Amino acid sequence: MLVTTATFIKPSRDWSCQWGEVGSFFSPIYFFIMNLNRRSFLQTTLTAAAAAGATWFDVPQILAKEAKLSAARAASLKKYGGFPMGIQSYSLRAFGIDGKEGALQKIDDLGLHWVEFFGRHYPITPDKAKIAEMNAKLAKHDMSVSSHGVNAFGKNHEANEKIFQFAKLAGIPNISANPKPDSFESLDKLVKKYDIRIAIHNHGPDALYDKIGDGLKAVKGHDKRIGFCADLGHYIRSGEDPVEVINKLGERLYGVHLKDFAEQKKKTHGVILGKGHLDVTGVFKALKKVGFPANGALSLEYEENAANPIPDIQECLAVAAEGAQKALKG
Repeated sequence: MLVTTATFIKPSRDWSCQWGEVGSFFSPIYFFIMNLNRRSFLQTTLTAAAAAGATWFDVPQILAKEAKLSAARAASLKKYGGFPMGIQSYSLRAFGIDGKEGALQKIDDLGLHWVEFFGRHYPITPDKAKIAEMNAKLAKHDMSVSSHGVNAFGKNHEANEKIFQFAKLAGIPNISANPKPDSFESLDKLVKKYDIRIAIHNHGPDALYDKIGDGLKAVKGHDKRIGFCADLGHYIRSGEDPVEVINKLGERLYGVHLKDFAEQKKKTHGVILGKGHLDVTGVFKALKKVGFPANGALSLEYEENAANPIPDIQECLAVAAEGAQKALKG
């Protein structure tokens, strides 16, 4: 997974008049408010539920009571045993975001409604018009953004805050991150100010957060909203057991990249879920056990065959659905 350093896109003109006058049906502020309200209601519902201790397995009941869940989302939740299964858009990095062959349409065709964007598909921006434009696209495809990243953080508080400001405007509850050690003082302030989680992403052998203990040591004494995005494939490369990873990260686990590798070593290759060292059913059982939060980000990430990944992704999703159903029954 690529780590991105934020570059900020400035508005080229007055966004309030880009599609029409403010207040008109076709103005971007109208779409921004309407789409953000709809998506914010869903995210707020899940955030409140998570704060009360709800997990992914409670989500279908929560949303049935509190929100108008589309039939497609309800079917997806049922298929994946109560987990809102999503995808890290880096899996579709060879494609643009728009059009019949774009990432959004491909995610839609996969029957997924939650997406973790990487920077090229959704650049960090302070421009409300661009965020409104993305919200409109997401609404068209009945999708929500579960997380964004992986984003780099350092000691520059102002630069760090711009990423949080973007996430707040876009209604994104989690930021997948690769924070430097000197960033934590800044991050403590920002997660508190914006009530958005930081999910530290491990990158495998020789990376800053290679082993389970590396991450746990880094967050010790810091705000509990600074937690983890466990890339299970990279943990396999680091010689760690993915199920043990989930159990040890526990209540600070806010994101998961479902990924499998053929061998437990630095140089290896990705495989279909369950064909390497990933105990898929065991992973879902562990997520249930630790109470993976209702507004966390569960994302399939498949990095092989970038030019034509869809058949392999479909196979991975079928394995995930089977594993989630077994976990639900167990």
